Amino acid sequence: MILTLGRYFFRRYLTTMLWFLAGVIAIGFLIDFSENSGRLAGRGVLSVWGLLWLTTLRLPLILQQTIPFITLFVGMTTLIALNRKSELVVARAAGISVWQFMTPFLVGAFLIGLTTSFVINPLAAWGQRQALQIEASARESSSRPSSNAVPWLRQISGKTDVIIGAETVLEDGTFLVGAVLIHFDSDGRIILRQDAQSAKLKDGYWMLTDVTETRPGEIPTRLATAKVSTNLKQEFVQERLAQPETVAFYDLSRKISVAKSFGVSTKALETQFHSLLSLPFLLVAMTLIAATVSLKFSRFNQSRAVILGGILSGFVLYVVTVLVKAFGSSGVVPPFVAAWVPVVVATALGATILLHQEDG
Repeated sequence: MILTLGRYFFRRYLTTMLWFLAGVIAIGFLIDFSENSGRLAGRGVLSVWGLLWLTTLRLPLILQQTIPFITLFVGMTTLIALNRKSELVVARAAGISVWQFMTPFLVGAFLIGLTTSFVINPLAAWGQRQALQIEASARESSSRPSSNAVPWLRQISGKTDVIIGAETVLEDGTFLVGAVLIHFDSDGRIILRQDAQSAKLKDGYWMLTDVTETRPGEIPTRLATAKVSTNLKQEFVQERLAQPETVAFYDLSRKISVAKSFGVSTKALETQFHSLLSLPFLLVAMTLIAATVSLKFSRFNQSRAVILGGILSGFVLYVVTVLVKAFGSSGVVPPFVAAWVPVVVATALGATILLHQEDG
């Protein structure tokens, strides 16, 4: 009987999850399409079909970011629906404990987390890379600056000291769009600024195109192309400018190893790796929080205050997780601690509340 009931609850949970996913995908698509239209359509470089494709590419990343909230609402919705139909009351009357009929929901949340980490995340990483490339192409056709800044890179070769920045990084860091190169002399004074439409890393030099050179006290000059010597290797630049959200879960371990071999900080990549590993357990914690506010029997209406408390608890957990993840990426706390401590604390808290409610 327990196995039959477990399959029934599991099926109800997955059905509700599919409906929520469909709704979130539709809403996320409309919101992101509107946002992309406002940013890019006015430039006249992307058609409606281009905007639709750009939004579609970004959907897996949006889904990955919202899956904890989806799991919270799915758990609450499913448990409240079962309560209203007295199905949980019948399960309790049959001698089935809360931990037994909660198992299908916890297993479902864990499987959703695994699917997100191993399936949705690689799609999100690939889609984000493609979306950045499309936006970079749009910016190349427009003089409007971008607000999406990327990390600055410093190269020192002999007496040459150059700081390099860009609006967008493509091709794993070897192609920069909207590049800015600031040259310093041996005394640390700026002697030249180069603003290029693009910069391509070649063997031993950067190839700049459509360059504006500005020197102190002189009129800016325009050049079709320019070369800047460099001792940077393509492999180093790829690891230095790698953005965690554009790296698939399967490639994170290799990226971390290679970055360490070049002496590049891997805090952000390690935090992303542990965050994806802990995601299934985070969804289990969200389901436990949903259970703490949804298991009390109510034939008609659940307490609005209780439901609001569950939503706020899940929101606080999500905010704390994102905040601590930012601390881990910046090196304030170890990446392992940043990813796992909020999950462990939330899981323990949810289990404790359930034990108090159900077992006294």
